[in-house]
Amino acid sequence: MRLLSTKLLAGTVAGTLLVAASASAQDRSDWPDNFTVGTASQGGTYFVYGSGWANLIADELGLSGGGEVTGGPNQNLALVHTGELALGLTTMGPAAEALAGESPLAPGVPMDNVCALFPMYETPFSITTLADSGVESIADIPDGASIGFGPAASTSDTYFPAILEELGVDFERRNGGWNDLGGQLQDGLIDVIAFAAGIPIPAVSQLEVQTDINIVEFTEEEQAQVLEAFPVSPFMIPASTYQTLEEDARAVSMWNFTIAGCDLPEDFVYEITKLSMENNDRMMDVHRSAATSIPENIQYNTVLPFHPGAVRWYEENGYEIPDDLKL
Repeated sequence: MRLLSTKLLAGTVAGTLLVAASASAQDRSDWPDNFTVGTASQGGTYFVYGSGWANLIADELGLSGGGEVTGGPNQNLALVHTGELALGLTTMGPAAEALAGESPLAPGVPMDNVCALFPMYETPFSITTLADSGVESIADIPDGASIGFGPAASTSDTYFPAILEELGVDFERRNGGWNDLGGQLQDGLIDVIAFAAGIPIPAVSQLEVQTDINIVEFTEEEQAQVLEAFPVSPFMIPASTYQTLEEDARAVSMWNFTIAGCDLPEDFVYEITKLSMENNDRMMDVHRSAATSIPENIQYNTVLPFHPGAVRWYEENGYEIPDDLKL
């Protein structure tokens, strides 16, 4: 009996090894040799999240890949659409405009070679000033204040100026990377930074270590006015996000999704989706905002079609994708 058991065990081990070998020898003939993830400027959450996600994919799938500094969601949509980047990160507002041919980077060109992969997190719109500025509310922002809105054509630069105009703020517009704008705020070269980025925003965390700041929230009336006028949702920034906050701060937000060229190989995208959706602990090691990078949140994409590789993973795991979001 002992000999029989040993033979059975050996057969089981051999079978397991054979299955593993077959999996590792999957056909990758049409896979790209390398890939790049479009992120945004350094000092923002997109850069940290996108670069870390790229490294996770590269390590686990045995490919060469990494994150690339870009102008953010609008540029990522354009670069993925043209095939210059395989993967990227975007926000749902710019995605809807790009699909409709209303991108500020390519007016009249419907970007229909962009597919969704999975939800990332909500991007809150928040305002930061120096504590000694006297600005403790949006109404306190003086006429003609210089406000940094992040990289040109980013989500923040696309929507936040319009939001502040809606609320009656008169300002001078400045653009730049988040780290650069943080330095300008600290040096007194600008008065306010209007952030649209996943929290905690690295540049804000760095600022509050170096100096005293105010994180300015929306009033209930301001929030309601902005919700009526723009494609955003109500949001509360948890007090635990920053040392500066003593209680949750009222804001508005927009969802972010990872994206891929719709013409990328189905198996390649399936493996990326599987890796990302089945390892949330490792995604949170990249950035803690990935706590919401879970399949249950696919409902917040009502704009972009999901890549067939992503659809396959979701449907295999019991998640339904509406027919109008399939290619």
